[in-house]
Amino acid sequence: MNIIELCLRSCRCSVSAGKLLISEAISGKLHPTKANMASDINYQDGPDFSGRAESPTEDEPICSPGSPRQTEYERIGGRTGSSFFQTIIHLLKGNIGTGLLGLPLAVKNAGLVVGPLSLLAMGIVAIHCMNLLVKCAHHLSVKMGKPFLSYGDAVEHGMENVPWLSRHSLWGRRVVNMFLNITQLGFCCVYFVFLSDNVKQVVETANATTVNCHNNETAVTVPSYDSRLYMLFFLPFIIVLVFIRNLKYLAPLSFVANISMCVSLVLIYYYCLTNIPYPINLPLAGRAVDYPLFFGTAIFAFEGIGVVLPLENKMQNPRKFPMVLYLGMGIVTTLYISLGTIGYIGFGEQIRGSITLNLPLCWLYQVVKLLYSFGIYITYALQFYVSAEILIPPAVARCGPRWAVMVDLCIRVALVGLTCVLAILIPELDLVISLVGSVSSSALALIIPPLLQIITFHNEDMKLWVMVKDIGISLIGLVGFVAGTYISIQEIVARNGSRHNSTHLQLL
Repeated sequence: MNIIELCLRSCRCSVSAGKLLISEAISGKLHPTKANMASDINYQDGPDFSGRAESPTEDEPICSPGSPRQTEYERIGGRTGSSFFQTIIHLLKGNIGTGLLGLPLAVKNAGLVVGPLSLLAMGIVAIHCMNLLVKCAHHLSVKMGKPFLSYGDAVEHGMENVPWLSRHSLWGRRVVNMFLNITQLGFCCVYFVFLSDNVKQVVETANATTVNCHNNETAVTVPSYDSRLYMLFFLPFIIVLVFIRNLKYLAPLSFVANISMCVSLVLIYYYCLTNIPYPINLPLAGRAVDYPLFFGTAIFAFEGIGVVLPLENKMQNPRKFPMVLYLGMGIVTTLYISLGTIGYIGFGEQIRGSITLNLPLCWLYQVVKLLYSFGIYITYALQFYVSAEILIPPAVARCGPRWAVMVDLCIRVALVGLTCVLAILIPELDLVISLVGSVSSSALALIIPPLLQIITFHNEDMKLWVMVKDIGISLIGLVGFVAGTYISIQEIVARNGSRHNSTHLQLL
């Protein structure tokens, strides 16, 4: 029986398993049996680690007591798991989304030189933290005799290593799952704003759309409706989408959406590279007060740490996962720096929350916006699936079988409605991205992994410089968390006030 399928029914593994299923659904390779529910937990697919008290060395394979020494390091994936190439594809998709399109504005907030350098530094630190999480999970899984640990489980068992934290270890898993829920539902809020902004622009400029892509006109030729009305328009369609509770039915649509987003990105890169203005007169460093907005957007884009453990555990040969991680995240970091830089250079101070909103009003790039919007629409259901698998089963378990389906659907409607309401309250794409990144992504990607290494290895001759390094990374993440959240909320209040005053003047 597939361990990932079984983990979906367990609260302790639901987040990580859900993200792995999302990756498989996105690639169009989700097997039907993985999308169905199971009720029993069985670890027979993985070796027993209970006979070992220490973590394996880098070159030492894990083997179960009484069994021949294995020649390969296999935990859950085994020979039926994901290949090297498939894992890279899943990792890329787990990190590339709307955050990529917001990076040109992030570079503007940091500056033409400071922005790309900061993205490079943040990419290096993010990859390092992902690697820390994998190493800690390996060590703790061996120690606890379990073949698989989710992110929350790793934090919980890590806290059990510290006497004064062991009594509260359960809260470690709860806090991680809370941030994962905030992240996933935050993604859904961003998707509402992204869909409304891009479709609104296509509709309102339809009469001005031409076949000439060299003249970037901005005239609005039809009456302008508030973007929040477009969110309400999308609401019933998204509710219908999340009623699809089996991911196997979304797999074909996800594959098409994936192709649509890839084509859109290629065309966006082509336009930016062929329309670089000369000379380039842009500030090399942005205002210090805007840097927290850069931090929030950048860490939002890099927040793929939730898919790391499921992907590593599902590989045919998890020993090769570090190579997958470095190669995949190297590609991601290169994409982020390149698009962020050339996007800012191409559009300068006029860059908007998503670079798609700056594209010319010709039919080619209007189609690009619609294609990417379709991809985001389908991705909403995939991101929503993770939170649904955490929040819905406990509620359904408290009611009888007669009401189970009704309760399930009602909770789905309520969660979609919540993300829509939050998007309506904050209809600013760049600020929603920055806020979500600052609040949850910084905690998951920067603050928690270094602290997890400290509590996992603190009694095993941990070197002082390693501890100082971990504390430094966590402090950077904490400062970004506080400053990014504060500045984002401050900007949200200011823009909402300006929007309200503008609406009031129009009514007068």
